[in-house]
Amino acid sequence: MTTSRKRSRPAQLHPGLRRRRTPGIMAKSGLGQDPQSTAAATVLKRAVELDSESRYPQALVCYQEGIDLLLQVLKGTKDNTKRCNLREKISKYMDRAENIKKYLDQEKEDGKYHKQIKIEENATGFSYESLFREYLNETVTEVWIEDPYIRHTHQGIEQAQQSRGLQEIEESLRSHGVLLEVQYSSSIHDREIRFNNGWMIKIGRGLDYFKKPQSRFSLGYCDFDLRPCHETTVDIFHKKHTKNI
Repeated sequence: MTTSRKRSRPAQLHPGLRRRRTPGIMAKSGLGQDPQSTAAATVLKRAVELDSESRYPQALVCYQEGIDLLLQVLKGTKDNTKRCNLREKISKYMDRAENIKKYLDQEKEDGKYHKQIKIEENATGFSYESLFREYLNETVTEVWIEDPYIRHTHQGIEQAQQSRGLQEIEESLRSHGVLLEVQYSSSIHDREIRFNNGWMIKIGRGLDYFKKPQSRFSLGYCDFDLRPCHETTVDIFHKKHTKNI
């Protein structure tokens, strides 16, 4: 069984990261009450909350989104004083986002990074490429997939045709210089994907987290980023920081 090691406190990993003050939001920022300003304040408030909880990957996404919204507010602001205040706040948020990004990049480099993605029911935008692309670099030459339930028509093939279908995939991959080896197990239950660069991905539902498309002509039939998902959780971590029991 594989278990993840407890993460060290962010303050120990990066002493200056949590102690740095983040800029004020809406009530203290001087932002107006127009919809765009309100949206920016809401997103940045969430960014600060996530930041204070050490949920840095999520905080970074919110900071980036909030900064984009503030830039749009800046474009529509004519008053020079307000423009100056907005530039100052944008600069502070950008500095904070850049510090978090550097911190996360270093964690990835050190193999300490643990990312959890919660996929909500009917959510879209979670194709295999979207989830795995970040970890499939030029150093990856082998991938191991353990999944007990790859058999539905909307994901693969019917069980009776499974061997023939996998053989066809094997032949197709061979023409592109990729070797596919398949082993069957009557007892496997856990779901795990491992790359030989050390990254490991565990998906609660395994690879079968997509819903069946309504028809061959519906959005998402071919583009998995447009296909609705079942609710599940994705955990991504590095084998350097796991131990075998």
